[in-house]
Amino acid sequence: MSTSQAIRERIASQPAGEPFTPALFAGLGSRAAIDQALMRLAKAGSVERIGHGLYLVPKAGRFGIKAMPAPELVARTVAEAEGATIEVHGAEAARRLGLSTQMPAQAVFQTTGSSHQIRLGKLVVRLQHVAPRKLALAGRPAGQALSALWYLGRSQVTPDTFKQIAKKLPAGEFEALSGAKASMPAWMVEALARYERSEPAHA
Repeated sequence: MSTSQAIRERIASQPAGEPFTPALFAGLGSRAAIDQALMRLAKAGSVERIGHGLYLVPKAGRFGIKAMPAPELVARTVAEAEGATIEVHGAEAARRLGLSTQMPAQAVFQTTGSSHQIRLGKLVVRLQHVAPRKLALAGRPAGQALSALWYLGRSQVTPDTFKQIAKKLPAGEFEALSGAKASMPAWMVEALARYERSEPAHA
């Protein structure tokens, strides 16, 4: 079977509207052959290129309007292709935890990989490179809490901040956050330690 045919068959089993990268076709041919096959399929309308090295099988939404994938799914697909981890931006994490009322204007995600910007129609999805220790707990509620704490910064993080987070997170997730002190700056560890001294049950 030719590389082009093998790629077509794999795309046929790919859910419409879900983003993918050329990594989906690893082992089916050289990277150049895969890229050429994807270029031909994009010209034919079988797939749509939505960013550098990022494609999807077109999916019609309501009223025939083209449906775009969720920003978080796009960010995760790009990160996975790089072997990187992602987490929602601290501003969004703080909003989800009730620590901020600010609604982020853009869909921004933090990643251990390279920075990217992907345009989905009128929406822009941004991946912002950050130090790995800021994403030490990425992919779980404790990771969102850590992201929120970094975003709020030294001037806004107090023992009361941790008290609010403890109320929002399942006990096991707060324990995971508390156990990640090695990934926290001194000011964050200090605020957490003061909270733990005032709440022996969480120590």
